[in-house]
Amino acid sequence: MIIGLSGKNACGKGEVARYLMAKGFEYRSLSDVIREDLKAAGKRITRGALIDRGNALRERFGPSILADRIIVRMRPDRNVVVDSIRHSEEVGAFRRLEGFTLVWVEAREKVRFDRIRSRGRAGDPRTLQEYRAIERREMEEATEFAQQLLRCREQADREIVNNGSFDDLYRRVDRLLLDLSRSYRRPPWDEYFMEIARVVAMRSNCLKRRVASIIVKDKRIISTGYNGTPRGAKNCNEGGCPRCGRLAPSGTDLAECYCSHGEENAITQAAYHGVSLNGSVLYSTCSPCLTCTKMIINAGIREVIYNAEYPLAESALNLLKEAGVEARQFLHPGE
Repeated sequence: MIIGLSGKNACGKGEVARYLMAKGFEYRSLSDVIREDLKAAGKRITRGALIDRGNALRERFGPSILADRIIVRMRPDRNVVVDSIRHSEEVGAFRRLEGFTLVWVEAREKVRFDRIRSRGRAGDPRTLQEYRAIERREMEEATEFAQQLLRCREQADREIVNNGSFDDLYRRVDRLLLDLSRSYRRPPWDEYFMEIARVVAMRSNCLKRRVASIIVKDKRIISTGYNGTPRGAKNCNEGGCPRCGRLAPSGTDLAECYCSHGEENAITQAAYHGVSLNGSVLYSTCSPCLTCTKMIINAGIREVIYNAEYPLAESALNLLKEAGVEARQFLHPGE
C-alpha cells in the first residue's frame, strides 16, 4: 500500500502517519524534501519559508518535483505513508504507482487551531487571525506552482475526520486499512514471474540489449539466465564481444556474437547443476531465437511465455508450434 496524506495544518496528518509507522509503514514526507533544500541553503525553517521554497521548487523543476524526489527513494516491497501532499501534480505522480490511495484528513477550524497552540512549535501562528491568513495562503492558487489543497481534497479517494480522541482516530485508520487490504491486487503468476525475469535481466552486461529467462516448475523457479559472454570470458561491456562492441544492427553479423542468450544460459545452468527441465515453463523478456528454440524443445520445456518479440522470431515460433511446445506473449498491464 502507498497511502498519501493531505489536509490543512494541524488536521492530524502527522498522527495518522505515526500510527501507520507503528504498523510497519515506511514514512516519507514531501515537506522533508523542502526542509533538506532549506537546510542546504542555510535558511531558517519556518512554515512560511517551507511554503515559499516549495512553490519555488515547483516553478523551477516542475509541479511534481517534490513527489518525484520521494518516489525514487521508495521501494516496491514496502508499505509507505507519504505525508504533506499539497499539489494536484504531486497526486498525479503518485497515481502512476500501483496501490496508491490519497487520504484527506479533516478537522474543524477550532480543533486545528487549539492543536497548534498546544504544541507551541516555533513559527506557528499565535492568534486565530494569523492562522486564518496562513491557511488562506495555503488554500489559494496564486500560480500553477503554488499549493493546491482544494484540488487535493477533490482528488482524495478517502476522508478521515479527526475531531475527537486519538483512539477514535486510530479506529478510523484501522477501518481504512481493512478496506484497502481487501482491494489489494496480487499479481497473477505470469506477471509475477515475468517481473522476476526483468529483474534478472538487470544482471546482463550486453551492449545490445538486456534479456533474461527464468524456468519454472510447479510454480517454483528452478533456473535463471541472462545474456552475456560465456563463463570465464571477458564481459560484453568490457569488449568481450566484437559484434556488440561495434553495435551492429539487429539481425546482422550474428556469427560473430560471443554472447549466450538468456534462454540458453538458463538451460545450460540447469544442466550444469543437474536440474531436469522436463515439463517446465520458460519465461523470457524476449521471444526465443531459432537456436534457443531448438534447445528449449530438446530440454523438454513444455511452454514458453515471452514479453517482447525478437526481430527474427517467426521461424522460431513456428518450430515451437510444430514440436508441440505452447508459446504465448504476455504483456504487463499498461503495455
